[in-house]
Amino acid sequence: MTEFKKDPAIPLHIQAENYIRNLIREEEYAKGKLLPNEVELSEMMGISRNTLRQAINKLVYEGLLVRKKRFGTQVAKKGIVSGVLSWLSFSEEMKRLGIEVRNYELHVSNRKVTEEVRSFFGRKDPDEKYLCLERVRGSKDYPFVYFISYFNPNIKMRSNEDFSQPLYEIMKKELGITVKRSCEQISARLALDETLAERLEITTADPILIRKRLVYDENGTPIEFNIGYYRSDSFSYTVDSVR
Repeated sequence: MTEFKKDPAIPLHIQAENYIRNLIREEEYAKGKLLPNEVELSEMMGISRNTLRQAINKLVYEGLLVRKKRFGTQVAKKGIVSGVLSWLSFSEEMKRLGIEVRNYELHVSNRKVTEEVRSFFGRKDPDEKYLCLERVRGSKDYPFVYFISYFNPNIKMRSNEDFSQPLYEIMKKELGITVKRSCEQISARLALDETLAERLEITTADPILIRKRLVYDENGTPIEFNIGYYRSDSFSYTVDSVR
């Protein structure tokens, strides 16, 4: 195992993340060997467990690592994965498609979040509240997506922002934050929930697509945890890959 060397010019959690990225490329770990536990690895690297956990969490969300209770952390088995080298915000996607976006509902609140959301932001307090933005959006004809966004408490997003405007433009203009990277997971199921179905003007038996988007700024700091529930008859996902 190569030595971990700190660089004062780079945030420590980013250094830890890059170190682990290189580590899991080594043959023994790629073949399934467990990573050292958090205590051992943090001591070897000379960093706190919180910093190490933030780096590992990011790689888990990217699907590079798998963490199992009472077992350990190891490299995820490779499946069928398509990489996307660039990404667009929802507003940019719709603009490219020539669709004029309409906001059907917009709600802002402060609320407690799940362990999954806390873990993404590297925070532990279950009683801490996060700014939550809920939006139902669509074309002029009907709504087709319900978004729920949670924001990193450290960025101090205000509840009185004009959220009818493109979100990432607000971040750049008001907070000086440039979003750089998005990690996405897409799954499908039936709508099931009556409130969700009503918002999207479908039935509970209709299929929906769920698009989880984890957004980072240019320094690799987690900024937004977003889940979008799409009507399946109005959303398709295309991946253009070059070999």
